[in-house]
Amino acid sequence: MARAIAVAFDYRCPFARNAHEAVVALIRRGSPIEWHFLAFSLDQSHVEPGAPPVWDRPDNPEWTGLESALWGIAVRDHFPDSFLDFHLAAFAARHDHGRRIQDAAVMRDVASGVGLDPDAVAEVIASGQPLATFADEHQYCASLEVFGVPAFIENDDAAFIRFMERGRVDDLELALAVLANPRINELKHTQVPR
Repeated sequence: MARAIAVAFDYRCPFARNAHEAVVALIRRGSPIEWHFLAFSLDQSHVEPGAPPVWDRPDNPEWTGLESALWGIAVRDHFPDSFLDFHLAAFAARHDHGRRIQDAAVMRDVASGVGLDPDAVAEVIASGQPLATFADEHQYCASLEVFGVPAFIENDDAAFIRFMERGRVDDLELALAVLANPRINELKHTQVPR
């Protein structure tokens, strides 16, 4: 039976970008792993206990990750053949081009840049389905004590793995080997080499 791994994303995180570029490269090489992509809200991680969650306040300008997540979910669930291209382009819009991905106009540009009809994606978002999915996926991740991205989830076991370099499939393969070893619970370098 093939391994199935979910990897959480928030397009604002540079470490998530590093990991997701490697995951996409591995998929395109023909990965034997069944990959799933889950939206996670770095904003929700900082909401005070008892306060309404970000998905119940979608128009709040403080929640800068919501718009891009909704576009990612809509493309993933309704235009799956374009998802990997869109996914990389959304990370690039934020980290390579410094664009404000909380702006729907920017996300429309990202979608059209990978050959999608932005009106069709916006229509999916307007249906409310991506917002409901966003809430479900974040809550699932939170139930596994995910606190940030990238988080890799296998058999309801989550691990946060910070990749320091972009798109390194060799680093991803090494991390996946450690992830599969239940005897290793935590590994953290105390200093980052400069």
